[in-house]
Amino acid sequence: MEHNIKPFKTSETRGQYQVDGIVTAEEIIQMAKKILNCRFAKGQAMTDPKLSKNFLTLKLSHLEHEVFSMIFLDNRHKVIAYEELFRGTIDGASVYPREVVKRALHHNAAALILAHNHPSGEPEPSQSDINITKKLNDALNMVDIRILDHIIIGSEEPVSLAERGCLS
Repeated sequence: MEHNIKPFKTSETRGQYQVDGIVTAEEIIQMAKKILNCRFAKGQAMTDPKLSKNFLTLKLSHLEHEVFSMIFLDNRHKVIAYEELFRGTIDGASVYPREVVKRALHHNAAALILAHNHPSGEPEPSQSDINITKKLNDALNMVDIRILDHIIIGSEEPVSLAERGCLS
């Protein structure tokens, strides 16, 4: 479907784009995904938490089932890869620390940003969200991999467990 997107080009002002003609909401979303994927390419440094929240919101907010994903980063916080590891139901997904550690080691990651969506739209973390974050932090600490954040996506502003002080 991406081949149907109307062409858009950068304007003379950096960060602004021009489109010829009328565009639909779906075309705008596709263009936004394209722009974010360019900004989120392998090797890009993740220095702006807003960028990761925007990227993860576009990836996860529309899903009707829970998905647990990870952004794998090198020791300079540059993107190695993004993967959706676990898929659940409308109200939960099983997350296995062993598999998280295996994927992180596979990518030779030094740090991670964890994320999952709440299909209900409510981004408030549950106690089990906090518990699995601590469990993953313990497992990853054993192999010297840091969790930089765990972001929960809903229909409102994403919630960062790092900003809430839940990562220590």
